[in-house]
Amino acid sequence: MTEADITTPMSTELDRGKSWLARSDLRPTRQRVTLAALLVGDGRNRHVTAESLFAAAKEQGERVSLATVYNTLKAFCDAGLMQEVTVDGSRSYFDTNTHDHPHFFWEDDGHLTDAPADQLVITQLPNAPDGAEIASVDVVIRLRRK
Repeated sequence: MTEADITTPMSTELDRGKSWLARSDLRPTRQRVTLAALLVGDGRNRHVTAESLFAAAKEQGERVSLATVYNTLKAFCDAGLMQEVTVDGSRSYFDTNTHDHPHFFWEDDGHLTDAPADQLVITQLPNAPDGAEIASVDVVIRLRRK
């Protein structure tokens, strides 16, 4: 096995993270690239909390503070790279899939997954109050195991 074989998987993850980050105007700092690689490096969408991303970064030996993870996730959201999904008004999840879609919140273990968007039908919304417009509709379906 050559040195190139050893570095290829990590290089690919970092390249995906850099490419994802390049879709925004955010400066690609070392910590942003590292967190981006953890979020999208394998090519799949993720639902993370700041705490779970912090733990994943620490597990890989990255030196990053929880405050930096929070700030970076907020910056990714502000740049349109992610969306924030709030559950219970106090717990935020961050989703790398920015298309409108519903979510399942699994109460038993506190994780968030995508729900099938093609099965959701909203036939009518209430009128927005005078002077306001509906910006978006977030659908979180709470589940518990039988």
